[in-house]
Amino acid sequence: MRKALLPAIFAVLIALFLLPAPSSAQVAVGISVHIGPPVLPVYAQPPCPTEGYIWTPGYWAWGPDGYYWVPGVWVAPPRVGLLWTPGYWGFVGGAYGWHAGYWGPHVGFYGGINYGFGYGGVGFVGGRWGGGHFVYNTAVVNVNTTVVHNIYVDKTVINNTTVVNNHYAFNGEGGVAARPTSTEMSYEHEQHVQPTGNQLSHEQTARADHNQLASVNHGRPATASMDKVDGRRFNQQARIGQGVHSGQLTPGETAHLEHQQQNINQQVKTDRQANGGKLTNTEKKQVNHEQNNASRQIYKDKHNDKTAPK
Repeated sequence: MRKALLPAIFAVLIALFLLPAPSSAQVAVGISVHIGPPVLPVYAQPPCPTEGYIWTPGYWAWGPDGYYWVPGVWVAPPRVGLLWTPGYWGFVGGAYGWHAGYWGPHVGFYGGINYGFGYGGVGFVGGRWGGGHFVYNTAVVNVNTTVVHNIYVDKTVINNTTVVNNHYAFNGEGGVAARPTSTEMSYEHEQHVQPTGNQLSHEQTARADHNQLASVNHGRPATASMDKVDGRRFNQQARIGQGVHSGQLTPGETAHLEHQQQNINQQVKTDRQANGGKLTNTEKKQVNHEQNNASRQIYKDKHNDKTAPK
């Protein structure tokens, strides 16, 4: 029995030996698939909404229904002084593996992928920390100068840090032929911080949005970028995709309201029977509260100017 197991054990050891050395943030390739990601879409960067926010570029993620686009978005770093190293797909041994992004004092290797907006394939030139504040390079990133005042202009960094890769979204054969430098490798040994809760919920919301699937949008996602994490905006884009205009309800929304109303009516009937046909003030407040919660979100989506008739 032991002799029979030896070849299998040696095969596993060899496979592990051939894998690239993981960093403290990239303990292992989290996802491995045999289909390459689509090319990166071309999109505009919204202006930074708040001082201190850092741009995290969009990327193709993998889910049960295939690749889906996670929009680029401005997010608050976990703490002052940290920078974002984007995740990337790497093609090794016939499979595409995902190397997750992370926060750290320096921007490490992200496959040489040109994500744009300061992430040209090497490092990050969209800004830097100084005096406890993040300062933005407006030659590379888009900021609202009425809100953000810590800015500078440096165009010289663009050509020095940009990799021409035809929008490839993966590193390896058939994609971007880039290897980490000795400096980037040293950054892998620094202390890293995992993505924030906002970043994780942002990815989960994108995953739940049917319009973000590459199989649906053919590489042109409905929502390519956002100024901040806001799950409701995905819903608005989905409504636009369904042809829903301001003031209209989808069949699902109508059913939701009807179900909520039935529950409320039943509760009111029970309360009235217990109180001689009358509602107490507390019961009235409870009914109003439940009705408001049932329709508030739908009301916001219905009256959003992006879903208004043209």
